[in-house]
Amino acid sequence: MTSPHEALLLSTERALLHRVAVAQSEGRAPSLVGAVVRDGRMVWSGARSGTDEDVPGADTQYRIGSLTKTFTAALVMRLRDEGLLDLSDPLGKHLPGTGAGEVTIAQLLSHTAGLAAESPAPWWERTPGSVRPGLADVLGDQPQLHPSGRRHHYSNTGYALLGSLIEAVRRRPWEDVLRSDILEPLGMRRTSCHPQASHASGWAVHPWADAVMHEPAVDLGLMAPAGQLRSTAADLSRFAAFLAEGDERVLGVDSLREMRTASAPSEPGDWDSTYGLGLQIVRRNGRTLIGHTGSLPGFVACLWVDVEEGVAAVVLANATSGPLPAVVAADLVHIVVDAEPRFPEPWRPMPDVDQDLLELTGTWYWGTSAFGLKLVTARGLELYPLSGHGRGSRFQARPGGAWSGLDGYFAGETLRAVHSPEGRLIHLDLGSFVFTREPYDPAGEVPGGVDERGWRTLPL
Repeated sequence: MTSPHEALLLSTERALLHRVAVAQSEGRAPSLVGAVVRDGRMVWSGARSGTDEDVPGADTQYRIGSLTKTFTAALVMRLRDEGLLDLSDPLGKHLPGTGAGEVTIAQLLSHTAGLAAESPAPWWERTPGSVRPGLADVLGDQPQLHPSGRRHHYSNTGYALLGSLIEAVRRRPWEDVLRSDILEPLGMRRTSCHPQASHASGWAVHPWADAVMHEPAVDLGLMAPAGQLRSTAADLSRFAAFLAEGDERVLGVDSLREMRTASAPSEPGDWDSTYGLGLQIVRRNGRTLIGHTGSLPGFVACLWVDVEEGVAAVVLANATSGPLPAVVAADLVHIVVDAEPRFPEPWRPMPDVDQDLLELTGTWYWGTSAFGLKLVTARGLELYPLSGHGRGSRFQARPGGAWSGLDGYFAGETLRAVHSPEGRLIHLDLGSFVFTREPYDPAGEVPGGVDERGWRTLPL
């Protein structure tokens, strides 16, 4: 429960609309739409327009540019979850003959494959896909600019390859797979590759005069999986809820958590940001936001989700440049979180307590460093340094009586409870580190042994 009230406070709604109004005015956007999601549902939307066109709303379509990449990445993760590919597979295993077959699927998803950012001229965002009928036309003569796996280098062409990979594995067009596997299950009926009424027109605004020029809208062909989609604030609110909570009809929460985990550092910039698998991850005002930005000639877009707070925001505008949707969407999230802090879930006792697990809890020592071990839900454990400094992690139970690390230094490492032949708990083994009940407890089988003379004072 976030709040006893489903609707936002009127003061919060006014602050949100004011931020949208300032963004539309200062950004000189013909129109701008914002929406906020809290705990899985859209709780507010607002728009401002400076043209004679109908004032847009939450159901008005805009082009969303590279936000399309997150949809493409989710489709690839579905293929992985169905056992049809592995993220470590080289692309050529499933899509031969591209000239980039040695890069892995994970590298394409995380923009670490070293591929060029753009396809060869002419500018792909303003020319029809028919001028690039094959992947060789998309990649050009020098598709790889950097060694794969060595650096983050954003690549639109890499997501064109992922779209073709999806088509090769599913044996259906990317757009059809997208509709059946994501859009229909999530109820995103106003998201499409081609315009549906009502939709906003794309405009360029003159940098030195309040004049506009119409921007072309073309079918991007093989580049469509990198940036073709059109959507609405309402539909993207549904997608934001999915990114935060998962949906077993599309992807479970574990796969989404994997997408939200940083895969490589991004290039230096104004934001503290990294990139996961099809998702940007940014830190702003002390909060972590996941999602994606997008732009095409005539349009800019952004979707940010604060998973911890259960709040997301969408911003869409129909101007080539001017509005800063990433900043505005982040501000919308912060307005709600700051004005209406999330209510914590009520504390409840566990439904049952395993006495053997209860025996594991309490204070443990790794050498001379003190740690606490706490029992959490679903037979999980949480290890944390008592001094405030050190390596802590959460662990999930796995068959056989061991636990796997979920985060931090011990992510993926195995935690085991070691017992004597008589069944007495001796120590914990965490990736070969021995944790004992007392500092360097001789009974704990400490590697290297323990000085028989025990603890002494100086001078010796």
